[in-house]
Amino acid sequence: AFSSDHWRRCLYVGGWSELFCPYCKISPQQGDAFFPLLNVFLFSRTHLQASARCALTTKTSKPLINAFNQIPGNETEKKSTLDQALRGVLGDQIIEQKASCDDYLSLIYLSISSVTEGICSATTPFLLLGDVLDCLPLDQCDKIFSFVEENVSTWKSNSFYTAGKNYLLRMCNDLLRRLSKSQNTVFCGRIQLFLARLFPLSEKSGLNLQSQFNLDNITVFNKNEQESTLGQKHTEEKEDGMEVEEGEMGEDDAPAPCSIPIDYNLYRKFWTLQDYFRNPVQCYDKFSWMTFLKFSDETLAVFKSYKLDDMQASKRKLEELRASGGEHVYFAKFLTSEKLMDLQLSDSNFRRHILLQYLILFQYLKGQVKFKSSSCVLNDDQTTWIEETTKLVYQLLREIPPDGDKFATMVEHILNTEENWNSWKNEGCPSFVKERTVDDKPKRPTRKRQAPEDFLGKGPDRKIFMGNDELTRLWNLNQDNMEACKSDSREFMPSLDEFFAEAIEQADPANMVEEEYKVVRNPNYGWRALRLLSRRSPHFFQPTNQKFKSLADYLDSMVSKLAKELPVRIFYFFNSSLLKTHNDKDIPSEEIKTGEEDDDDNGDNLLKDTKLGAQWKMLASHLEMKAAELREIETDSEDVDMQAKLLLVAWQDREGTQATVENLVTALNAAGFSQIADNLSEA
Repeated sequence: AFSSDHWRRCLYVGGWSELFCPYCKISPQQGDAFFPLLNVFLFSRTHLQASARCALTTKTSKPLINAFNQIPGNETEKKSTLDQALRGVLGDQIIEQKASCDDYLSLIYLSISSVTEGICSATTPFLLLGDVLDCLPLDQCDKIFSFVEENVSTWKSNSFYTAGKNYLLRMCNDLLRRLSKSQNTVFCGRIQLFLARLFPLSEKSGLNLQSQFNLDNITVFNKNEQESTLGQKHTEEKEDGMEVEEGEMGEDDAPAPCSIPIDYNLYRKFWTLQDYFRNPVQCYDKFSWMTFLKFSDETLAVFKSYKLDDMQASKRKLEELRASGGEHVYFAKFLTSEKLMDLQLSDSNFRRHILLQYLILFQYLKGQVKFKSSSCVLNDDQTTWIEETTKLVYQLLREIPPDGDKFATMVEHILNTEENWNSWKNEGCPSFVKERTVDDKPKRPTRKRQAPEDFLGKGPDRKIFMGNDELTRLWNLNQDNMEACKSDSREFMPSLDEFFAEAIEQADPANMVEEEYKVVRNPNYGWRALRLLSRRSPHFFQPTNQKFKSLADYLDSMVSKLAKELPVRIFYFFNSSLLKTHNDKDIPSEEIKTGEEDDDDNGDNLLKDTKLGAQWKMLASHLEMKAAELREIETDSEDVDMQAKLLLVAWQDREGTQATVENLVTALNAAGFSQIADNLSEA
């Protein structure tokens, strides 16, 4: 940046006859090109400063707007010039030291109006505020900051928030560094509340994300017992003529003798607890916990033994507290003088402070904090002691006048709410605002033609017209068409047993049905059979290596499988195919034959009379049946007689032509069923 003084110095010392300026090393050609621009800037700034002073006098921004429109340059250059002009006016006011806080605020109001009019940068009001607060004493900063607090809605608007939030944060931090936490407690609290109102809850700069403690808050007290004055009798009387300063107690206001026995040990243990409240992590150490446990028990025992009542908290003080509307006095730091110990223990506010510190400490020790170390875990004894002590602390809070029950209930509610904040921080402080998903393409509004009420079924008879008498009759047979479709009467699919009954019967060789007359040769039957198998039978989806030349061959295979599974047909298949005697001359004598005339005598009666069903597994081992086949038989039927029949069917399928009566008789004799074997041989 080139100031006018710098250019005057360059022209006076070097002149334009030299090749370079001795100060800035700018050539005469560059200087000739820049000097007119500098003159324009200086003229424009002077003109805007005069307009700003006129605007402050008339309390309107019109002179400044007119001057802004008159000066040359583009919008960016003109805004920068006005920013410099306003800061120049403020600098003149501060140097003259004749302006009051109202004059400074009027200039800041003017800058805000300029930003609203679009002739000034959005950062200018914050720069002016920072300059004012840096140059004024603390008592005047208090008045300026009141203006900042009142206009928090302005700072949060879209025009100012993004541009000025960092300036405001830096300004507040600079003020906090200048203020004393013990002497300017209220001012510090106002700044913290302003920042809480300005920034959203999810603002990371205002959160203690890692749960760090203020370890610098050290409570200083007398740790040398030799220098202690506790236990000594104060017999010295006040000197004659000593004036009682403001804040001291006269003879009439002197407190009554305290009934709490206070010695140095109680004093030291009581104030040592503040170190644990300052840094709760110490409680996870074994030896530190034992010290904390011992000191806490003694302190709470004193609170429990010597309770406050209307005699200790005098009626006059209670009336003053009620008359003040609950505006109690709180201090940022504890006073640790030994002479004040008895008064502090008799003060209800002081006791509440200490007990509330216990509750906050216990909440941290028990809570789930994201940044806690893995070693920070309480054992069962510590957890039990904390729970018992928490109940004791709440009991003591309820016993402290005035309004002990109300205060304890309020504290419990606040600590419960704090658990929600702790959980929110553990989750990474997600935003509380859920943004709506906006579609990229806006939907075009479509106009729908309104249908007549009778067409929609909203008329008196609620009849829906379909444009055809027959369709209208069918559609209005039932009010709910979906429920009508789900009715049991609409179930037209037959069962496997019913549909394949004729095919299974025709597959039996005893019935001597020729191939061309079987139902499986009918294409219509075959198409319906495939649809039914796909819905009702798992065999339809099982892979097989067997190749079929036609649909009829495939259905023959499926019919034979279904005949073994379906309970109604297994009985017929077993009786007619397996245990047939070899009296039929058309079939070889060594094979097991079947005949309808022997159904009742040979098959089922044979197994019923000899009681084979309950012991069929003994026969299965001699028929060399595998364990997987036995499990399949048990799955297919729970009846032991049916399981015995399924065993013989499976054995016949596996052996094929080798499934002869002689082999079955041999297996029965080996399994110990000689009577069944003899009956089978005689048959």
